[in-house]
Amino acid sequence: MDIATIVNFSLLTLMILIVVVLIRLQSLLAIALSSGIYSLLSAGLFVTMDAVDVAFTEAAVGAGITTVLLLGAIAVTGRKQTVSRHGRFLPLAVITITGAALIYGTLDMPPFGDPGAPIHTHVAPHYLTQSAEEIGIPNVVTSVLASYRGYDTLGEVIVIFTAAVGVLLLLGRTTGSGRK
Repeated sequence: MDIATIVNFSLLTLMILIVVVLIRLQSLLAIALSSGIYSLLSAGLFVTMDAVDVAFTEAAVGAGITTVLLLGAIAVTGRKQTVSRHGRFLPLAVITITGAALIYGTLDMPPFGDPGAPIHTHVAPHYLTQSAEEIGIPNVVTSVLASYRGYDTLGEVIVIFTAAVGVLLLLGRTTGSGRK
């Protein structure tokens, strides 16, 4: 086995161990920190697969911002998880239906790595061959995100900002006779 395979196997093993630990934890603080570690491990896995742009996003959002937001929410709400008022059937049903819908959505996809897939025959060749000339940026990923898909990227930033404002508004509310 080469070193890349050993590193990938080690990262996947650590990720599986973190998932097992996450399932067994009761402390919300430990869950938030373990989730951040999981995101950092997955960012490392993305780096080994030469997807540095995805790894950077996972490290920044998954291990960084999400962990900070979770820790902020825990600081406001408390460290211990309360007992659920409903049974386990409803969440299990929602997860099962969502998983089935996601699997159904993938049935029409072309086989993995198929060179005749639409993504490889329509837009991607243009991006790969013309982006440096049209945009003036040598990195294809940067040119796609900053120029060709600029409005999509702006939309994603707006969604993240709106979610952050919503979380802050929810955390800022007080209960009782004070302001609502």
